[in-house]
Amino acid sequence: MTGRTIRIIVVDDHTVMRAGVVALLAAEPSIEIVGEAGDGRAAVELAGRLRPDVALLDLRMPVLDGVAATTEIVAAGTRVLVLTTYDTDADIEHAIEAGAIGYLLKDTTRAQLVDAIHAASRGETVLAPRVAERLVARMRAPAPVALTPREVDVLNAVADGLSNAEIGRRLVIAEATVKTHLLRVFAKLDVSDRTHAVIVALDRGLIARP
Repeated sequence: MTGRTIRIIVVDDHTVMRAGVVALLAAEPSIEIVGEAGDGRAAVELAGRLRPDVALLDLRMPVLDGVAATTEIVAAGTRVLVLTTYDTDADIEHAIEAGAIGYLLKDTTRAQLVDAIHAASRGETVLAPRVAERLVARMRAPAPVALTPREVDVLNAVADGLSNAEIGRRLVIAEATVKTHLLRVFAKLDVSDRTHAVIVALDRGLIARP
């Protein structure tokens, strides 16, 4: 899209905020604001009628929320760049899953916003630094592990210092069954012994501290 004006719509249910964004971008020769909307449904209709290159979209709006609006606008061929005050993991994840190409926060500077619109128009992903940090942290976090009630019972018994035979007697199961449960726990927690299994389970809150 180099060499031509990028056509955008600005969508925000707060009139003053929307006017502020429009004012910020009005003097930028490479960007043309072709429409404004104050709710998600109006945004979808506007995008369908005007076919802008980029929709600058708030996340929480009346009539149709930003995530649902994003899904429909992207499906119609317009790239969505979220501009919002919300930066929770759920908000970010839902917007990206809906097809948003970028996620900015409302403390973004004018220069950053202009650069982001240009990048979005080229099909490049744009994330506010704080948003990128949250996504990286989420990706690096250990995958959630679900233990069965019996596996929890066995691990609690291990934490109490019981041997396999003693665990079997406490839980009224065969010693071989205890070993089977432990092997499954080891695989789920990616550990190789009883001590590390207890440490990891305690750290993740899978069992209570004795």
